[in-house]
Formats: sequence, C-alpha cells, structure tokens
Amino acid sequence: MSAWFRMLRVVIGLELAQRVRSVAWYVLLVVVAVVVGGVITVLFLSLEGFQRDLGGAIFAMTIFLVMLVTSLVTPALSGSAINGDRDAGTLASTQVTQVSAAQLVLGKVIGAWIASLGFLAVCTPFMVGSAMLGGLRLEAVLVAIPILVLEIGVISAIGVGLSGLIRRPVLSTVVTYLVVAFFSVGTLIGFGVGTIAFQQEETRNEIRWDYDERTGSSTCVETDRTYETTVPRPDRVWLMLAANPYVIMADAIPPRFDASGYPDDIFGQIGMAVRSAQEPPRAESCADYDELGQWQDPARDIYERTLPSWFVGLGIHLLIAGGAVWGAVGAVRAPARTLAAGSRIA
Repeated sequence: MSAWFRMLRVVIGLELAQRVRSVAWYVLLVVVAVVVGGVITVLFLSLEGFQRDLGGAIFAMTIFLVMLVTSLVTPALSGSAINGDRDAGTLASTQVTQVSAAQLVLGKVIGAWIASLGFLAVCTPFMVGSAMLGGLRLEAVLVAIPILVLEIGVISAIGVGLSGLIRRPVLSTVVTYLVVAFFSVGTLIGFGVGTIAFQQEETRNEIRWDYDERTGSSTCVETDRTYETTVPRPDRVWLMLAANPYVIMADAIPPRFDASGYPDDIFGQIGMAVRSAQEPPRAESCADYDELGQWQDPARDIYERTLPSWFVGLGIHLLIAGGAVWGAVGAVRAPARTLAAGSRIA
C-alpha cells in the first residue's frame, strides 16, 4: 500500500472512530431498525394472501425505505464534517500534518459513506426474509443494492463537499437537505408543473361502441364528430424525472412482464409510468383495440420504443457530487490564498 493510501486510511479511521463513539449513531440505527421493521411487518400482514410475489414486494419496500432513511440521516452525518471541525478548532491539527487536502476530504467522504451504510446493514435481515418468502428476482437484487450503495455515497460526498465550501455547519447541512429534497421531491413537483404548463388544446374525432345483443360483442366505430380537449404534455418534461433517485432505481432494474404484457412488480410499475411519460399524446382510435375491445399497446411494447434514463440521472448525481468534493478540496487547501471576511482557514 502506497503512502498516499495509508494516509487516507488514517483519516478514514479517525472519522469512523469519531462517529462510532457517538451514542447518537447507535440510537439512530436502533430507531431505523424499529421503524423499518414495523413498516415491513404491517406490509406483510396486509399483503399476505393477496400478493403473489410477496418477497419481491417486501424487498422493494425495504429498498425504498432504506433510501428514504439514508436521504434523511446522511446529510446530518456529512453536512458538517469539515466546517464543524473548523469551528471546534480541530481542523488545524490535521492540516499541519502530512495529510493533503484531497486525503482529508476524501477520507471524510468515505467515513460518512461507511457510517451511513450501517443503516443498510440493519435492514439486511428484512431483505433476507423477503428472499425466503419467494418471488424475489436475482436481477433486482444485483441492480438495486449497488445503486442504493452508490446513492448513499453521492449524498455523503455532497454533504462533505458543501461542508467544505460553506463556512457555517448549520447552513451547509440545510443546503445538503435542500439538494436531497430537490432530487427526491422537487423533480416530481417540477414534472407535474411542467406537464400542466405545456398542455395544449387539440381537436379529436369521437369513437363509439356499438353493442350487438345477438353475439354479445361490441364493435368500435369511428365517427365524424369532433370535440375539443386539453392534452397534458409530459413528454416535453419527462427528463426532469431522470434525476430522481427512486426513478433511477426502478428504471435500472430490468422489468418482468406477466402474461398480459405488464410489469408484475413495484420496480417495473414505476419504470412503466416513467417510460409512458415519454410518449407524446395521440388521439384514441379503433386501431388501438383488438376484436375483444382490449387495448393493444402493452407495456412491453412501450419499453421497446422508449429510452432508459437511469444512467443520465446517475451521471448527474455523480457530477454534482464530484464537483462538491473538488470544491471542498480547494477550500481546505492550506495555506489559503483568500479568506472570507470574519473566517479562518482552520
């Protein structure tokens, strides 16, 4: 192991030792285990007997719960990692050693990342239990876990980076929460507002269904009558959903279709909704139905003609996290060329 990585390991060890000695971290682990366990138990009792693939549903809910919990806890663990040490006067003792600015920031990022992964670890028994219930797909596990781990690392990097760029610990933590909220909730709000803002008026032809009492079947008939309608345009703003971590998770997992051609798990259903948003609106016609009056455009066909977006959102997250870390490295480099009024380097 080179000297550079040995020094980085020292910083990571110090960061973890500081967090492990904190009673609050253990309390949070217990609270998370109790909350997630309670929700999963209620879900199991509610779906037992009604959900065919109960294990897949429990696993999906556990993954989304862990993502929600870590998005709420990780900013608190990383949002004051650097400026908190500066306010306590302990940052200077590290800066005067052989530890470089890059080693200091990366060590704190990895330390916060590992500490946040503890919340994933306490939820592992629920994932194992879901596998024992049956219906859990291996590809869902192989994709969901790495993406969840990577998303936790992204939040840790953003929090530590902002703590180096912003002088006040409270402000950097709040900004980290705002960034997480923008990705999780703001993208959904923006998508909804954009869908309404870009709606348009269209003139469409009416269709009617003629019922034959002798055969008991219905026949679709296109008429010459027209009507005016307001059509939303989600296809113009669907990319806003690409940065949503829950959409990234669902869109990255390969779907599994039932006999009717529709996704049979939560991941696939969310992915189906996002893929459907890419479709431009079109007027309903008789060609959309078969002889039995069933809609002829199953989800499998929609998946084949639309684009995956999960790698775009993941790239955006990694770019923002990398930019925050790069900025923090420059901010903690000593000696500093300039300082903000009323601030100090250590």
